[in-house]
Amino acid sequence: MGRITLDKVSKSFGDVEVIPPLDLTIEDGEFTVFVGPSGCGKSTLLRLIAGLEDITSGQIRIDGADATNVPPAKRGLAMVFQSYALYPHMTVRKNIAFPMKMAGIDQAEQDRRIDAAAKALNLTDYLDRRPGQLSGGQRQRVAIGRAIVREPAAFLFDEPLSNLDAALRVGMRLEISELHERLKTTMIYVTHDQVEAMTMADKIVVLQAGVIEQVGSPLDLYERPCNKFVAGFIGSPKMNFIEGEEAAELGATTIGIRPEHISISTTEGQWKGTVGVAEHLGSDTFLYIHSDVSPSETMTVRVDGEFSARHGDTVYLTPRAERIHKFGADGLRIE
Repeated sequence: MGRITLDKVSKSFGDVEVIPPLDLTIEDGEFTVFVGPSGCGKSTLLRLIAGLEDITSGQIRIDGADATNVPPAKRGLAMVFQSYALYPHMTVRKNIAFPMKMAGIDQAEQDRRIDAAAKALNLTDYLDRRPGQLSGGQRQRVAIGRAIVREPAAFLFDEPLSNLDAALRVGMRLEISELHERLKTTMIYVTHDQVEAMTMADKIVVLQAGVIEQVGSPLDLYERPCNKFVAGFIGSPKMNFIEGEEAAELGATTIGIRPEHISISTTEGQWKGTVGVAEHLGSDTFLYIHSDVSPSETMTVRVDGEFSARHGDTVYLTPRAERIHKFGADGLRIE
């Protein structure tokens, strides 16, 4: 079991309140991702759950039991950090075994858990190597293996892929997702990368300045962002925002349209524009358009990779009416 409940939890450092009182429930077996810009409080919130930081007020419950003042080692949680924190002089086997050795688990049970974790993480052939003989991705798997053998109620990941290159990040992202499917254990994952959040999460918690802006599935947040902040943060490339006459005609202060929901033509359309930069990515091309409807910033349009466009070309844009998002002066979504 790994249901975690935060009830009016807040955190202050001196007179500075970094997390105002918030409520949040993470269900047993759920993969929840905390996402938001740098400094939004996501790592602090994870550390409060882990017990590495004391909460200022409120209560944290794990499986219904009050864990607010329970030491980190007694909470039944396992944390995986951005740094691998492996012992360089120990083999992979000994690194994975270390928390069990400290807990006084007998050798036969240690061996069973190590073998099971190594099999799950494709580390069986590396158990007798030292960390210095492994790639970054393999070392991160060892750190995850060390967490698995503790058989925790929940795993807490604090930006675990930040030190890996792009290709390894994609591979490890898939491995962690597959691991969750196999273990069915609660996982809380912190990242600033909304692509990681969208591809891995059952539930996303979007944070800004310590405040939960929205909680929902990846598709909920993509299709129905509750405010302009979430709309601009979730989605890659980010949503285009338009103010002025075009928005006012639809009863809004601001309208938003995602790059993939704009049709483009060289002959006719709702908005006229000029191609600035074209980023060709193979299957897709991102066009950055200068238009009268959004004079203060370029509009991004996502088109098929075979679409031919050069700098200075005149194009016409038409948003899909049913995919336009409307926001009021307060930034909140207008239905």
